[in-house]
Amino acid sequence: MSALPKFMTLERFINEQEMMHPGATGEFSGLLHDLSLAAKLVWREVSKAGLVNILGTTDRMNVSGDVVKKLDEFADETIYKAMDHGGHVCVMASEENEDILQIPDQYTAGKYVLLYDPLDGSSNIDANITIGSIFSVFKRATTTGKGTLQDCLQPGYKQVAAGYIIYGSSTIFVYSTGHGVHGFTLDPSVGEFLLSHEDIRIPVKGKIYSLNEGNFCNWESGMQRYIQYLKEQDKATDRPYSLRYIGTMVGDSHRTLLYGGIFAYPGDKKNPQGKLRLMYECNPMAFIIEQAGGRSSDGTKSVLQVQPASLHQHTPVFLGSTEDVKMCEEFLQGKR
Repeated sequence: MSALPKFMTLERFINEQEMMHPGATGEFSGLLHDLSLAAKLVWREVSKAGLVNILGTTDRMNVSGDVVKKLDEFADETIYKAMDHGGHVCVMASEENEDILQIPDQYTAGKYVLLYDPLDGSSNIDANITIGSIFSVFKRATTTGKGTLQDCLQPGYKQVAAGYIIYGSSTIFVYSTGHGVHGFTLDPSVGEFLLSHEDIRIPVKGKIYSLNEGNFCNWESGMQRYIQYLKEQDKATDRPYSLRYIGTMVGDSHRTLLYGGIFAYPGDKKNPQGKLRLMYECNPMAFIIEQAGGRSSDGTKSVLQVQPASLHQHTPVFLGSTEDVKMCEEFLQGKR
């Protein structure tokens, strides 16, 4: 009989990781299991969105002024309801809601905090372009009772886990608990996430830049000079770079993680702090990139070092291969 391949499911992987920590209570593993269930439920609706009356917009705006899509709303509620009763989290916060999300009184408050973007790239939903869910996990800062805003407003370096689920040609669950980055692809025939990308390492240098170059005229001069530099012909430094931009952070960051290069959303004259949210998008993606051996920056320091002042704070962000992000920082800081 020929040897069968070793099938590593996400559930099995989480359980085996727990066994490596003798003092583990199972609470953190339970949180990750609940998240994987939420991912499957959202995937189910995303995959049939064109067949049911779920595409299109609602009649309300989120706190960032974006029209909330119907699928956004479904994903937001699904993740909350999958996580509110397990006793693993004490409070949550979502990109779609202005205030923190409390755990219902009838359920136990746990020791973790969950922040999430339920459906990143929702403006692309109707065009059937890659979208995803992003999450960030912290240990609570308070000691007992219901979670508070203080528990949510922690800098990114205090994350104990972060990840994303990308709904594309295949559905992939990528996460890190601070010990490498691993990706699991959903096999719809058995309903399981199977290990497909073990110990992901981002290349030290890439050949792709990813950003909305339509904002070029509004960028500061350092950013403009950096992009012009990437487009110049120079075989000695392996230029020019290729532009690849989906317009969905989770999709562009995922490609950058696998192929290297740089993803950027800088500030500009209209939006000095950029358009991406620190807590729901930038912190978790920066954590993933850095855990894979890459680099993150807000232009001067690691994104993970930014102390948040509000739930929906924005920040300029640069993520990717170490050499590429360092080079970008040199241009932004006027060193080149």
